[in-house]
Amino acid sequence: MRNNQDNTEQKHVFSVLVQNQPGVLARVAGMFAARNFNIDSLVVGRTENPELSHMVIVTSGDPATLEQVRKQLGKIVSVVKVRDLSQQNCVERDLLLIQVHCPPERRGELRQITQIFRGSIVDVGPRSVIIQLTGTEAKIEAFVELCRPYGIISLARTGVIAVPRASQGRATQPAAGPSGRQPARGSASGPTAARTPAGALPPS
Repeated sequence: MRNNQDNTEQKHVFSVLVQNQPGVLARVAGMFAARNFNIDSLVVGRTENPELSHMVIVTSGDPATLEQVRKQLGKIVSVVKVRDLSQQNCVERDLLLIQVHCPPERRGELRQITQIFRGSIVDVGPRSVIIQLTGTEAKIEAFVELCRPYGIISLARTGVIAVPRASQGRATQPAAGPSGRQPARGSASGPTAARTPAGALPPS
């Protein structure tokens, strides 16, 4: 049964460029709610253009549902551009802050686990520590599972943010915003960037 579900249910990451105006987030979230689409995570922030904001939306569903999500997002007036990043080579990051019960005698082993995952301890209390970690969803979830035996006091995650790798050339070129601005000339795009060898890419 699990295999059948995996064949139909897919997780997609949508990159949505929107006008930086009040109420845009409510309209996007309202579209999902009105059509009974689930949002796994939603992150929104400013871009290099003060007139635009960038949303990264993670959702799951069958191919027909996900195509409907993409089309409905494109119909929202404040939406400038929608891209499905799931089929592109992207850099994805999630930020975790986790407070773990940890008496002094166990801090050494927890510090070693944190270093293996390239995290950092950002606060220390008498009986607990707070750890900061960035990485892919899989990395974050693996670290959380290792922390459970210690006792998780609180946990907060930002959700996924993602951008396509520069080596994908024209597919990664951002659209001009409402002001008509074009991407910076120094951005990686075009045939030269597309020929970048895979071995030259930095690790995720």
